Amino acid sequence: MKVLLIGSGGREHALAWKLALSPKLTKFYAAPGNPGIAEHADPVALDIDDHPAVASFCLENQIDLVVVGPEAPLVAGLADVLRAEDIAVFGPSAAAAQLEGSKGFTKDLCARYGIPTGAYRRFSDAAEAKAYVREQGAPIVVKADGLAAGKGVTVAMTLDEALAAIDDCFDGAFGSAGAEVVVEAYLDGEEASFFCLSDGKTALALATAQDHKRVGDGDTGPNTGGMGAYSPAPVMTPEMVSRTMTEIIEPTIRGMADSGYPFTGVFFAGLMITAKGPELIEYNVRFGDPECQVLMMRLKSDLLELLHAAATGTLDRVAAEWSDEVALTVVMASKGYPGSYDKGTPIARLPQTSDGEKIFHAGTALKDGALVATGGRVLNVTATGRTVAEAKARAYALVDQVKWENGFCRRDIGWRAVAREQN
Repeated sequence: MKVLLIGSGGREHALAWKLALSPKLTKFYAAPGNPGIAEHADPVALDIDDHPAVASFCLENQIDLVVVGPEAPLVAGLADVLRAEDIAVFGPSAAAAQLEGSKGFTKDLCARYGIPTGAYRRFSDAAEAKAYVREQGAPIVVKADGLAAGKGVTVAMTLDEALAAIDDCFDGAFGSAGAEVVVEAYLDGEEASFFCLSDGKTALALATAQDHKRVGDGDTGPNTGGMGAYSPAPVMTPEMVSRTMTEIIEPTIRGMADSGYPFTGVFFAGLMITAKGPELIEYNVRFGDPECQVLMMRLKSDLLELLHAAATGTLDRVAAEWSDEVALTVVMASKGYPGSYDKGTPIARLPQTSDGEKIFHAGTALKDGALVATGGRVLNVTATGRTVAEAKARAYALVDQVKWENGFCRRDIGWRAVAREQN
């Protein structure tokens, strides 16, 4: 198979590394890719926002499968343009990608199909939203309806925080994403990420992970795109996985098909495990970042076979096999992130990795032959182990060998699970 991978982050490097191991792969391209991805795929200077140009490249190069990494091209309809040319694509249509592109769309779907989630209201007027928040009290959650690069969600522990978050949305802090606001009930429990492939009718459960959203140790400071993750998530017991499939995933697949938007691709369900069981916080329509990195470290099956099956309606013919080991990744970010940070800072050295270790490139480039940091989240230092504590120790031993003066990371990724192991 000839494959084109769309994207340039750590998630895409993890996908590229795993896809490159497939015996079915004959030619591999990435647009635009990054220095890590370039070790596995030929970089292509394609504008991924120019959908007809992407389709033309695929036709000229007889691409058998396009794997779309990030959410923005999916929400913008890249998959629709490719499917119109009979090109197999892993990723949902623009209509189905509303599950991530509009928080309100997802909440309405949950309400219609009885999917457990926090109570909510949608607002396009700041005064009405504020009145509702005052009536409900804190803690409460305020979300920009549209795509805001992981930054449009405020878990407000005080009324003032909630009111300020509403102002941010309507004052344009998140651009058009904040033109509508969803205010929802605060769910108390432990968060987990659940991943599941869908070909529009069949669901194939993948694995679980737990992300660390806040920038500082002990889950303090502002929310980020994710500062680290581990898999599997101990809170997702076999019973909880089974309930998630029957109460959340399967009704979503049915509901999307009934609505005329059959979903193909990957469901990334952000869950809160409450006293009542699993409740949906939000859906993403692509692999998580950095959760994808830990999933790929544990996946034993041929990723290309799985993604192609999801893209071609043959998911009932494949199965996913997983390592029992724990995988843990630490995000190294540019100092200042998630606020402003310097770009182009030199990464002097990356350590050699051994089996069960991998450093994924998330925001890097080559400048005059030298590796530099170009993003907020820059490297995903990843390792496996028999326990969370062992995977964590291996990952941080690697972190300590990275020579990058402008980098920082949390030092406590996996802290909840390590505490669980010690009890």
